[in-house]
Amino acid sequence: MADHNLLTLDKDGNVISTFTDIVLKGPRGVHVTTLGQVLVCGETGNAIIQVDIDGKKKLATLANNKDVINNPRSVFYSSSTDSVIVGLASNYNIMVFKVTEAETK
Repeated sequence: MADHNLLTLDKDGNVISTFTDIVLKGPRGVHVTTLGQVLVCGETGNAIIQVDIDGKKKLATLANNKDVINNPRSVFYSSSTDSVIVGLASNYNIMVFKVTEAETK
């Protein structure tokens, strides 16, 4: 398998879908929000993407090289601050992106 896949598993560990995108090269951190939105880090692809709840299609690219993301390792959405928090492996920093109303729809 290529190193840019996201596998969605059922509760028994069976693969129910495979999503592939070049920006997911080196996928690392995954976070599922309380609303079922799936956020995934592509560490060596330097991107954070949002995938639909079924793990079948990309809904948005939340951050990439243009946002000076370098080696994202972890991702978390905070509903209390409407922010996406990203941990970076390259410099041990944390980046915080404020989510605007237009991005949440």
